[in-house]
Amino acid sequence: MDSILVENELAKGVNLSIINLIDELIRHAFFLHASDIHLDPLENKIRIRFRIDGILNDICIFQKEIYPEIISRIKILSGLRIDEHYSAQDGRFRILISEYESIDIRTSIIPTYHGENVVLRLLFDKAESFTLETLGFSYNNNLKITEAIKKTTGMILVTGPTGSGKTTTLYTIIKMLNKNDISIVTIEDPIEYAIEKVKQIQVNFKNGLSFANGLRSILRQDPNIIMVGEIRDIETASISVNTALTGHLVLSTLHTNDSATTLPRLLDMKVEPYLVSSTVNIIIGQRLVRKICDNCKVEKKFKKEEYNQFELIFSRKFDMVKLYKGLGCKFCNNTGYRGRIVIAEVLTIDENIRVAILQKASAGEIKKIAIANGMITMFEDGYNKVIQGFTTIDEVLRVVYE
Repeated sequence: MDSILVENELAKGVNLSIINLIDELIRHAFFLHASDIHLDPLENKIRIRFRIDGILNDICIFQKEIYPEIISRIKILSGLRIDEHYSAQDGRFRILISEYESIDIRTSIIPTYHGENVVLRLLFDKAESFTLETLGFSYNNNLKITEAIKKTTGMILVTGPTGSGKTTTLYTIIKMLNKNDISIVTIEDPIEYAIEKVKQIQVNFKNGLSFANGLRSILRQDPNIIMVGEIRDIETASISVNTALTGHLVLSTLHTNDSATTLPRLLDMKVEPYLVSSTVNIIIGQRLVRKICDNCKVEKKFKKEEYNQFELIFSRKFDMVKLYKGLGCKFCNNTGYRGRIVIAEVLTIDENIRVAILQKASAGEIKKIAIANGMITMFEDGYNKVIQGFTTIDEVLRVVYE
């Protein structure tokens, strides 16, 4: 169904059956490439928002009177208690989008002052055919990552805040490594994409299956490569590092601001400096920036004072450089942006970095060494994406300094 027709149906709200209303809401989010649906109860109405390209957008308003029925329908689909209104609940369900395509929906419900707040995360069955290049990694960063994944032992870490594309990068690397003579096992929360020939395990804290416990079990499955969805605690960090030390390639993510901060963070998690220096092969720090919409992309005219301001920010001259923006059109929902790409920094652990780790150097000191050894920072990579016409200065500043 065309997304505009869906939007018209949603605007009617109460004229749809509750079953159809939920179905159309999810289909509309799917057509707009949204990652999340937010149902926010306010005093006299329900606000519906979609997260599209990392930004929350207002979509429509529902009458408060129909919200109890909406909540009940979502709880039934998700296998949750419909009589429980004062505690958080999490669930999951699958919905058919078309004759040939279905998606999983992860449900999170929490009680708030004006009622139960719902967030639905859209999880697609199959990973898109991403490559490091299509994700946005530069030629040099692509080479560094490709070289690092040739090693059969050690750790590859991807860092960044929630929603920065870390898992997608890991999946892309897993697909590059996925061969018949290799055994790959993952432990994830949640499993976002199904990958053929890869054994994927879903974390289940209620049944005692945590990242740490799952990782211990995986080691008895004779794997070559292990992907740990996230290193969240000291126990998982310790097991992951020791697994990498004993002949496995371990891929995982950490929540840190940049690649250099990851190394002191591992030390904070009680991992010995000599273990960090001998196991970590490469650290990828990344963010996602919105791409300028190709359909409404035009050259942006700047005033002289704007150029001067940008030159101060980037410490670069913008002479003879064309910069672009999106005017806004129906294809990009009038935002001027459509889709996202990675801006990244790739820190290769060389001998100089190893010495700094053993000396428990600060993140700032490690970053200086990495830059001296040729690392391009995220900010610099963002600058390159701006002058290549992929994104805007405002977008780079938004994600790097958010």
